[in-house]
Amino acid sequence: MNTAVVINELKFKAVRSSGAGGQHVNKVSSKIELTFNIVESLGLTKDEKIRLCQKLSSRVTKSGVLLLQCSDSRSQHKNKGLVIKKLLDILKANLHIPKKRKPTKPSRNAIQKRLNTKQKHVIKKANRRKPFE
Repeated sequence: MNTAVVINELKFKAVRSSGAGGQHVNKVSSKIELTFNIVESLGLTKDEKIRLCQKLSSRVTKSGVLLLQCSDSRSQHKNKGLVIKKLLDILKANLHIPKKRKPTKPSRNAIQKRLNTKQKHVIKKANRRKPFE
């Protein structure tokens, strides 16, 4: 993923924020809506585009556009920065390919330690019982 190219492809739209805030909310367009077209992006490889469309299928439109919005701050510039950071975090998280797990056996020492602990536990429980007559 080429971050600089991806950031240049982003489209922003400033919208009036909803919620509490009094008159300020009615006057100022501080909420930012970000659109990023995954399918037509030049900053992503073909494999990355396919992976993102599969992983983010619930967040991506049918035409392959990812929509994000941010209205955390009263400042339009802060919201723009926050939504860009949010997008980059989402892209990095979903492009990360986890390592394949190699199954391993526990060591002989680990097995012995576990069995000893179990045996101590059994003895402790047995000592709590009433003796037979």
